[in-house]
Amino acid sequence: MRSGVKVAVVGGVFAVVAGGVAYGGYNLWNGVTGGSQDVGTRSAPQTGPVTAEEVTATARDFLAAWAAGEFDRAGQLTNDPVTAGPAIASYRQEVGVTEAEITPGTPTGAVVPFTVKATVTYDGVSKPWTYQSKLGVVRGESTGRPLVRWTPTVLHPKLTAGATLRTGTAKIPPVRALDHEGVALPPEKYPSLAPVLDALRQRYGGKAGGKAGVETWIESADGTPGTTLLVLSTGKPGELRTTIDAKVQAAAEKAVKEFPTAAVAAVEPSTGAIRAVANNPASGFNTAFQGKQAPGSTMKIVTGAMMMRYGIAEPGTRVECPAYVDWDGTRFNNLGGFSTSGDLTNSFAMSCNTAFIKAIKPLSEKGVHNTALGDTARTWFGIGETWSVGVLTEDGSVPESSGSETAASYIGQGRITMNALNMASVSATVRNGGFLQPYLVPKDVDGREFATAERLPGEVATGLRKMMKEAATGPRGTAVRSMAGVPSPKGAKTGSAEVDGQGNSNSWFTGYSGDLAAAAVVEAGGHGSDAAGPVVAAVLKAG
Repeated sequence: MRSGVKVAVVGGVFAVVAGGVAYGGYNLWNGVTGGSQDVGTRSAPQTGPVTAEEVTATARDFLAAWAAGEFDRAGQLTNDPVTAGPAIASYRQEVGVTEAEITPGTPTGAVVPFTVKATVTYDGVSKPWTYQSKLGVVRGESTGRPLVRWTPTVLHPKLTAGATLRTGTAKIPPVRALDHEGVALPPEKYPSLAPVLDALRQRYGGKAGGKAGVETWIESADGTPGTTLLVLSTGKPGELRTTIDAKVQAAAEKAVKEFPTAAVAAVEPSTGAIRAVANNPASGFNTAFQGKQAPGSTMKIVTGAMMMRYGIAEPGTRVECPAYVDWDGTRFNNLGGFSTSGDLTNSFAMSCNTAFIKAIKPLSEKGVHNTALGDTARTWFGIGETWSVGVLTEDGSVPESSGSETAASYIGQGRITMNALNMASVSATVRNGGFLQPYLVPKDVDGREFATAERLPGEVATGLRKMMKEAATGPRGTAVRSMAGVPSPKGAKTGSAEVDGQGNSNSWFTGYSGDLAAAAVVEAGGHGSDAAGPVVAAVLKAG
């Protein structure tokens, strides 16, 4: 047994304790353990997948070395000791971990979950810190030894490449976010706001009048503080009023939890104020603001505007809606192979793909240019402009297209990318009659400039509202089921977007009711009215 290490019992299991740091888990020291044998004891490198015994032993020895403060040894038990050793050393030195008990869970294949129960101490202040992470075991390419596959997430699940963990006086004071009426927005109650509030703190914390406390945080490679993981002392938060509406936000949080992967955003058409943003999962990537996904048939709102702009069709123009249509050698179909007759409003309400392709001739047949859709999106809807929301957003992309990709773009496929905020803004633009850039923090807080766009011509705004109303209330409207019970005036559009390698389409839905517009996307949710529709309806009813 190594000098300075003693065996103790923690919580009814064996533990290795060294300098106050404990590893709770298996009986570690029974002669030579499988994961820590010296290379020289093996007659030849092993090959093939790691065995269950190797996974258990390697995870055991690695976690024991980490907990015991044996950083070099822990690093040597990984497939990247040059990176892992210093990273593990910084766990005590930079984070200030003075005690830690690490308990492994039941392996699943080559992956071992574990729980860390630590104590972080800084300047005489201590706080317990508990979290879960996991590690994977692989076979070394040259040695054949079972090794922990090193990634930063082994130390903490939110740690990314190049980032580090730090404890100290926070570089930026904390922020207490308020909704537009002064209601507090704690992330414990509104979990989807956690990454948004982190971003708001980075940008506005120094202007909100607070005083920094002592925290543990993730710091990026350039020294920028990121997500706060532990608060040892709170300091004094400054107050920052946002445009969020607490009631609408609560409805959004509840609605997205009905699906494994979903995002929704809500915007007030008359002002551009963002009233809600919610994602499930709630932590991590903000899909509602930063997603880049094909929006499916919700894009027909913009395509319909383009058709009116270039004199192709008005809402009352009779158009063909066959079961399929060919464009540059590619066949496009309607969902289920349906066909119908009637005007553009009817095709919009029924979400007829072929009508929005067949009526628009290719440039080779003296039709509109393949930049027409993107130009319409930018000129009237602000899509593709740079939005200054107050936090990072992706602001939609409708690039120039060619060949069959042009036809695909008219129905929201091809290379077009949007997110829930973009499509909520599209509905808000229709309802308001003009684009008002969505924002989360008023621009007078920091003097930033908002993106602008031309107002919709009156007949275009009226025509789009007519088509969206028919989709939401008409006898054949695909959005009728979802919008039932949503107060008038209202309008909506369903969408489903095919994704390569994904069995079910992504479900999209956007709509408005009174002075609130919203849009949602549910990954693999199928038709727009099946999944995204109920999410949007719940948010609109809360408004």
